[in-house]
Amino acid sequence: MTVTRELINKLKVQEVLTKDEFIYLLERMTKEDSEVLHEEAKKTAQRIFNNKIYTRGLIEFTNYCKNDCYYCGIRKSNLCVERYRLTEEEILDCCRVGYHLGFRTFVLQGGEDGRYSDEDILRIIKSIKLLYPDCAITLSIGEKSHESYLCFYEAGADRYLLRHETANVSHYGKLHPENLSLANRKQCLWDLKKIGYQVGAGFMVGSPYQTKENIVEDLLFLKDLSPQMVGIGPFIPHHDTPFATYQAGTLEQTLDLISILRLMIPNALLPATTALGTIDKTGREKGILAGANVVMPNLSPTGVRKKYALYDNKICTGDEAAECRACLDRRIANIGYQLVVDRGDFKPI
Repeated sequence: MTVTRELINKLKVQEVLTKDEFIYLLERMTKEDSEVLHEEAKKTAQRIFNNKIYTRGLIEFTNYCKNDCYYCGIRKSNLCVERYRLTEEEILDCCRVGYHLGFRTFVLQGGEDGRYSDEDILRIIKSIKLLYPDCAITLSIGEKSHESYLCFYEAGADRYLLRHETANVSHYGKLHPENLSLANRKQCLWDLKKIGYQVGAGFMVGSPYQTKENIVEDLLFLKDLSPQMVGIGPFIPHHDTPFATYQAGTLEQTLDLISILRLMIPNALLPATTALGTIDKTGREKGILAGANVVMPNLSPTGVRKKYALYDNKICTGDEAAECRACLDRRIANIGYQLVVDRGDFKPI
């Protein structure tokens, strides 16, 4: 047995490797090793979740953002973006459509938009919970204070997504302006966990200046944080950002890392992301076959979907929600899985 196969087996049993072992695995893994890794991850996911794939209805409610992250298409300095904000009524209409299509989790995602006060977010959370008490609410609205996070949680928010993007301070500084801090980003994640949220972290695969060592730091940070959700996807450049000419992350490396994360955190909720489906037309299916168990179709009004462009060539910007859901149903069924009507909460094992 090769060293790489031994490391895959060790990861399966111990759910972590040393830094040097991870680097060795990432640097020496062959195509055949990847196939073994994906199969082990798929078996692990099926053992815990059977053939169930959970859906989250994504509502991108604002593309205004106060931040200027160098990789992001809705960064503050991009003056070519046609900005928009959804009203509370429009958000609730997205939920109404989604509920009838079988969604039992709504993800409110947006840039860090100061126009929405904490009181606004609280009112939206309470309205959704009043109308759809059997549904989970996930927030993905960036860095807030502990007090704000606590208020949202007490109002009924169940989950919070905050990708850390990179666990290395130097790398973080190459992707973000000086006013943004990795230390604060990480503190937000620890605050969210302490409050009681189901927490999601994650990183871009193949982002500019990323090294194998950076990826290993991400993996070890995630093992330490032990989030309930981990969202990773390939870096895809946006034409109106400083990284417009940088190479995108690869499907192969993203799939390998999804599999590694499945073996590290066996019961984690791992999405097959839209970015994965953007770089490969069957990317989401391949993500599921590598160990992912969540998809996040878009419930945003079709008129704004193209405006929420974090990267170029984003898929599913024109389909109606019902069309998108029906299409995903068929595609997931074709690989032997089933989209379920379920909140899809994290379950300890």
